[in-house]
This record gives sequence, structure tokens and C-alpha cells, in this order.
Amino acid sequence: MVVLNKIYTKTGDAGETALGNGSRVAKHSARVTAYGTVDELNATVGMARLHATAEIAAQLSAIQNDLFDLGADLCRPDMEKDADAPYPVLRMVESQVHRLETEIDAMNAQLEPLRSFILPGGSALSAHLHLCRTVARRAERLSVELASMESVNDIGVKYLNRLSDWFFVAARMANDAGKSDVLWVPGANR
Repeated sequence: MVVLNKIYTKTGDAGETALGNGSRVAKHSARVTAYGTVDELNATVGMARLHATAEIAAQLSAIQNDLFDLGADLCRPDMEKDADAPYPVLRMVESQVHRLETEIDAMNAQLEPLRSFILPGGSALSAHLHLCRTVARRAERLSVELASMESVNDIGVKYLNRLSDWFFVAARMANDAGKSDVLWVPGANR
């Protein structure tokens, strides 16, 4: 269990922060940027929850918890040293990806196939979910970039990829099961 008695520590005042293994890195490092963007994504999910039905809010709550798991995973480098850690290291697992896939399939079964690209918007919940989708894509790109330099749990990257799909399908559901989607009209304003 985490205990936070003091919120400010002053240990980051020189532009460095501690990773999950205790090592210190620059706050602008690729690893910190990746898990910082996951944290930003979590905040956007919190905003979306303000507009959600009980069912979607419960799913978003599970996603927020997963995103904390992902942040913990990303902030701990050296996966090959997990067995040497003095405590169990939290890593993303396939069942978290599978849950998203199951939820995507259930929602998608209720939607008509797309015949056009859609514009982010429609209902307030849909607009917020589209924002979540774009932040998830950025977190995924940053995690892939990190993986090109350092070891990263591949399941975390897969989770982010599936999560952006989840947000897309959920955004369509939030627009009256796609009936209120805002369709792109190519060249409409030429």
C-alpha cells in the first residue's frame, strides 16, 4: 500500500525524478514522458466519466485503474531484473487487453458499419472519449518510441493500441449507437 504523508519532497527541484527502481532520470526523459502522458490520459478519462452512464462509467473506472498499472509498469525499467526486486513488480498482463477486446466487440455489435470517417463530437461524452482516444494514441507513440531505446513491456503498448480503439467505439455508442455521429464530408468547404 502506498502511504503519502508529504506531497512535496523537493527531490525533483533540479529537474530529475525517481523511477520505480529508485534510479534517477531527467524529467524530460523518454520514459517519464511516456508514463506522464499515460497520467494525462487518465485525467482525460476522469473528465469523460463526468458525462458517462453508469455502465460506461464503470468501464472507464476500470480503465483508469489499468492506466495506473500501466504508469507503474512504465516507470520501472529493467524488466529482466524484476525477479530481483524486493517486492512484486506490477506489469500489465494479457487479461487487461482481452477485457478491452471483449468490451469493444460487445459495443461494436450494436453499431452499423461506418460508411464515412467521423468527426470528433456529437454528444459531450463522445467528444470527451475522442479526446481520450487521441491522448491514448500519443501515449502509444511515446511508448513505442521508448521501446526503441529501452526495454518496455510489450503488453502495455498493446493495451494502449486497443484502448484507443475502445475509445473510438465507445464514442460512437455515446452518439446514440452511431446514429448521431458527425460525418466527415470530404472537401465540403472548398
